[in-house]
Amino acid sequence: MILKPTRLLLAMSFIVAAPVFAQNVATVNGKPIPAARVDQMVKQVVAQGRATDSPQLRELIKKDLIGREVLIQEADRQNVGARPEVKAAIDNARQSIIINAMLADYVKKNPVKDAEIKAEYDKAKAGAPDKEYHARHILVEKEEDAKAIITKLKGGAKFEELAKQSKDPGSAAQGGDLGWTDPGRFVPEFSKAMVALQKGAITDTPVKTQYGYHVIKLEETRPVTIPPLDQVKQQVAEQLQQRKLAEYRESLLKKAKIQ
Repeated sequence: MILKPTRLLLAMSFIVAAPVFAQNVATVNGKPIPAARVDQMVKQVVAQGRATDSPQLRELIKKDLIGREVLIQEADRQNVGARPEVKAAIDNARQSIIINAMLADYVKKNPVKDAEIKAEYDKAKAGAPDKEYHARHILVEKEEDAKAIITKLKGGAKFEELAKQSKDPGSAAQGGDLGWTDPGRFVPEFSKAMVALQKGAITDTPVKTQYGYHVIKLEETRPVTIPPLDQVKQQVAEQLQQRKLAEYRESLLKKAKIQ
């Protein structure tokens, strides 16, 4: 069968237009929403582990893009984008996106190596204390107040009750409890006094630090358990990666001419 010229042209136009139409998932007031945008958002959601690729996910993303297109068109109609504060926010967002993309490229080109992870783990393991300490403390401003607390404790008063008057709000509400911790986290004067205590004992005299006067009670100690490398490998790698990024940033700052 031979098509007439007009019917042939219509058939050809349909064949040409079909692939173009297939590239868009919808049009909003004549503005197309490319299927590639759906693909891109699906990849982001899947990469973040929030969902798996499915027709339902794609339909949700399609509806979201349609809704956003309706809103942006209305915002453009109202000329919202011309406002100074909106322009500034757009510029900040643009900077963040570009910087993050550049840093992602840097990470890809400078990956953390297994040897670096092992070296960092060994260093941390060698420097780790052999014990953890579970202690309580009461912090006051004056030495005489600390001495009075020690006298009350020796007389049978409960540490948890007296801790309510502590200047350390974080531990005061917990009966002075500092939890399990490494002595290295505290200032030297506090650590020295704490590790010298026997289980269940309190300091005989107030311990002076830059924060005031402490009364310390040692609840108990336990050996430090260091997890094997394979359990913390990802955590160590992330720490090293952040360190590399910080060093990269500092190197750029040093090269920059800042006035």
